[in-house]
Order: sequence, then C-alpha cells, then structure tokens
Amino acid sequence: MHILTGLGNPGPEHAGQRHNIGFMAADAIARRHGFSPWTKKFQALVAEGRLGGDKVLLVKPQTWMNLSGQAVGEAMRFYKLGPDSLAVFYDELDLAPGKVRVKRGGGSGGHNGIKSLDAHCGVDYRRVRLGIGHPGDKARVLGYVLGDFAKAEHDWLDPLLDAVADNAGLLVEGDEALFMNRIALATQPTRNDHPEAPDAAKTESATGPAKGQSHIRQARKEKPKVAPSGPMAQMLKKLLGGG
Repeated sequence: MHILTGLGNPGPEHAGQRHNIGFMAADAIARRHGFSPWTKKFQALVAEGRLGGDKVLLVKPQTWMNLSGQAVGEAMRFYKLGPDSLAVFYDELDLAPGKVRVKRGGGSGGHNGIKSLDAHCGVDYRRVRLGIGHPGDKARVLGYVLGDFAKAEHDWLDPLLDAVADNAGLLVEGDEALFMNRIALATQPTRNDHPEAPDAAKTESATGPAKGQSHIRQARKEKPKVAPSGPMAQMLKKLLGGG
C-alpha cells in the first residue's frame, strides 16, 4: 500500500490559494482514477483507490499546514508503513510556475508542512515539489502563498494538475525520473512550428522571379536582351529607353 499526501489548509476560503496546490493535486488524482469519496479519518480527509495494481490512500491533512505530519504520521502507523511508501505534493517557491521536481529525503527548504512531516514520518519519503514561482520580494511571500491563483495562472496550473493525475502511477512504481519527464513533456509551452515566411523580394533566384510578382513587374525589373544592330534593335531601344 502507498500513501499519496497533498498539503494545504482546510476550509473553502483557502481552496484556491497557491499554498493549497498539494490539495489540488490530490483532488485531481482522485477524480482521474475514480477513488472513493473523501471521508474523515486520521485527522484528515482520505480517499481510497488503486493506481495500476497497487492500493493507494490519498490523504489531505485537516490539521492546518504546520501540523500536517500529525495526520500523515497517524495514517502511516495505522497501516504499518515506512517513509518509502509515502509521497507528498506541496508548493515550491523556488521553482518556476508549472515545474516539478521529485526527490527522496532532503531538507524542508523552510516549508512548515514539510518540517512537520519530517518530525512525524522520518525524512526518506518522496517530496513532489510543485513550482508556483516567487513574488520576487521576501516581504511579499506570505501574502503570495496565501493568495488565490490568478485567472491567467490557470493556463499552466490546469495542465500541470492534469499531468500529475495522469502520471501518478509512476510515483507508486518508484519511477520518479519518468514521472518528471512525462510532466515536462505534457506541460511544455506550445511552440510556433511555422516560421515567418521570408520576404518574397529576397527569395528571387537566378532560375526565376519571386512568386507572386506580376509579369509586368518582372519585365520592368529585367530588360530583354536584343541584338546589337538592325531595324528591330533600333525600335526596341527606343521603346525601352535605350536610345
């Protein structure tokens, strides 16, 4: 059995905040894979289901972010699971919006929810950091993480959550590298595969005139070659301004 935990703060007033992207990831997984309805257990909301052939418990702690470890630790003790069976989704200021990094163990990076998990669950679990970007000023961080995602941010947020849900089974399988790669491919910006057409006047070659030019314009650009003497030559020279 595996536990996938999303971090956030309880209550509808916090549902759309950047700090709650972990809850959003858990909700996306539950919807995509037909998990059971959310029920209250272990000081958390939990939902049960399967990813591949493995049984999975989704956990959203309701203890407030700073005490997240209490709820997750209780669930782990109940099922007699170690840190290697746990993966945690949470917001990361030091990653660009929409970027994802997964690592086993490590420090908290100042994230209070992760500090609590380290204290109650050990440190060797998988940390799924979901980038939300940084406001640029340390004094603005609190208001930024506790602020709702702007409408424009859903251009990257919604595809990110979809990709996390689609590929959550890879975390259960232990293939963190492929999980990150799949999400990067699914969320990369759309690129313009049709370069700007070159200027027609610059593409004229020795084999013919530029496409789209009229025959009259072509004739004006290149005078016809005529014989150097004779009645016809004299007439053409007068018509073309050559004498």
